[in-house]
Amino acid sequence: MPARAGSPGVIRFITCGSVDDGKSTLIGQLLALTGSLLEDQFSALRQDSARYGTQGSNLDLALALDGLLAEREQGITIDVAYRFFATATHKFIVADCPGHAQYTRNMATGASTADAAVVLVDARKGILPQTIRHSAIVQMFGVRHIVLAINKMDAVDYEQARFDQLSRDYAARVKDLGIAQFTAVPVCALNGANLLSRSDAMPWYQGPSLLDELVRVPAKATVADAPQLPVQLVLRPNQDFRGICGTLLGNSLHIGDTLLINADRARSVRVRTLTRAGHAVTSAIDGDALVLTVQEDADIARGDVLSHADAKVEKSDRFTARLLWMSESSAREGQSYWLKLATRTINARLEDISVQLNLETSQLQPFNAPESELVCNTICECTIRLDSAIVMQRFQQNDTLGAFVLIDRYSLATVAAGVVTQVNAPRNITRHPALVSSSERAQQKQQRARCYWFTGLSGAGKSTIATALDRHLTSAGQHCYVLDGDNVRHGLTKHLGFSESDRQENIRLVAETAKLMVDAGLVVIVSLISPFRADRDAARALFQTGEFIEIFVDTPLNVVEARDPKGLYAKARSGQLKGFTGIDAPYEAPLRPEVHLQTQSAGSDRELSALLADVLTATSGSSSVEE
Repeated sequence: MPARAGSPGVIRFITCGSVDDGKSTLIGQLLALTGSLLEDQFSALRQDSARYGTQGSNLDLALALDGLLAEREQGITIDVAYRFFATATHKFIVADCPGHAQYTRNMATGASTADAAVVLVDARKGILPQTIRHSAIVQMFGVRHIVLAINKMDAVDYEQARFDQLSRDYAARVKDLGIAQFTAVPVCALNGANLLSRSDAMPWYQGPSLLDELVRVPAKATVADAPQLPVQLVLRPNQDFRGICGTLLGNSLHIGDTLLINADRARSVRVRTLTRAGHAVTSAIDGDALVLTVQEDADIARGDVLSHADAKVEKSDRFTARLLWMSESSAREGQSYWLKLATRTINARLEDISVQLNLETSQLQPFNAPESELVCNTICECTIRLDSAIVMQRFQQNDTLGAFVLIDRYSLATVAAGVVTQVNAPRNITRHPALVSSSERAQQKQQRARCYWFTGLSGAGKSTIATALDRHLTSAGQHCYVLDGDNVRHGLTKHLGFSESDRQENIRLVAETAKLMVDAGLVVIVSLISPFRADRDAARALFQTGEFIEIFVDTPLNVVEARDPKGLYAKARSGQLKGFTGIDAPYEAPLRPEVHLQTQSAGSDRELSALLADVLTATSGSSSVEE
């Protein structure tokens, strides 16, 4: 938890704003004025100033923050630099955030843990688009104590009129962002004016110095009223112990307290023991890292949330969010990502992007889907749909259960950060119970229902082997059906193209169809390139254990290129076909397929029979023909 103001804790703040507004110089000056730079640091600073400095023979205090060689050589901030300094009464951790638009994601990292923000503005340049973007991010991440530091006042002869004008301009620009209050301070980072105390150079200014304003950072409200514990890990060192680990949110938790599992009043547990830092305790408070045991034998796993019955948590599969897009790859409505909220990771889809922030007007404007795309540094509002309902809260109520990131399912790169602004009611859809089970339907057909999922490069022989398997099983009296990649695109998924999001949706629809067929008691044989593990794992997750058989048709690229039955490889090599798997798009081979077929050819009946034998032998432990 952030330190509480007025406590012996630490005040965390960031400096942000546009390029060359003087953020690093301001922090360097604060370090120097508070005596937080040691002699060896001054010595290194003098050497760096002589080599990289921009202040002639004077010390370039900005270099005290620039740790990367590229930062020193270019005179810019690239990564977030954290520094500690202290006065006689307070301790501070400051994050120097980069001003360049391409490093906005790094600025968001600093803002996510800050109690206060110092937004710098160059008195000569005024309010710039990056000033507005950073202010919007600060507001988005719940930083409510904002100081507008109008820097380089010496360059405008310390004019009060210029300071007053920029203060009014900023107030007008950020009003629509939801920033109603801030404190404007005129400063000169280069000479330290108004940083620690009021400067004689600006006698017309009677407000607080920058540091005086920072020590007024108010205490953040507790993130939760009643106890909540997002489960981070379940410890099972032996069969006699099962410990549930997590960091407590909210008011104190005691032995004997009753907690709901994922806000489900039909599932509750009572706390048996509490352990903190290796010691048994009878109670715990907000921010404590705990291991607890419960009296009931309940199914609790990482990602679950244990909460008191009075906790105002909600469970839903849809919510409205404010989102900062941080990836160089653009996004459209309908694309899928992994969403990580607290300790839970789940598949999510951008369902509706309604508005985006216009940095010129500081107002939200309509997002014109499907023509528009989310590009790097876009701030927008959208609806996100999850594969299943999870526990969450609005960010203003709970900054742990209300903040999340989106992760690219293939590269595993973080592409966006967001906050929950509204928890939408779950879709009013419930499953109607069936009177006939899938096992009954399979037993009626005297077979075991399952899905054979063939994956591999185009031209590897998937369809050939799949249809041969269908022929073989049907001849043996099995009830089978083949879902071939090309065939389904003539009907089931003919509305989809070949963009990344459309290919994801194609695989999802085929997997859902295959699941229905297995529920009907059939043996379904799927033949799809399905190049990414995440999509195949998502398909596997639909099925019960033993129902999904992944078959990797492993044919070398040079072999499939030589075959090239549809002429697709030739088109891809010539540049006529973009994003073709194996050429300019990756194929992620299965790590642990149930069946691994290493094929050079499958042309003759003998070769095909051998491959089918491999498939059936490898799955004979739970054969497709009921023993």
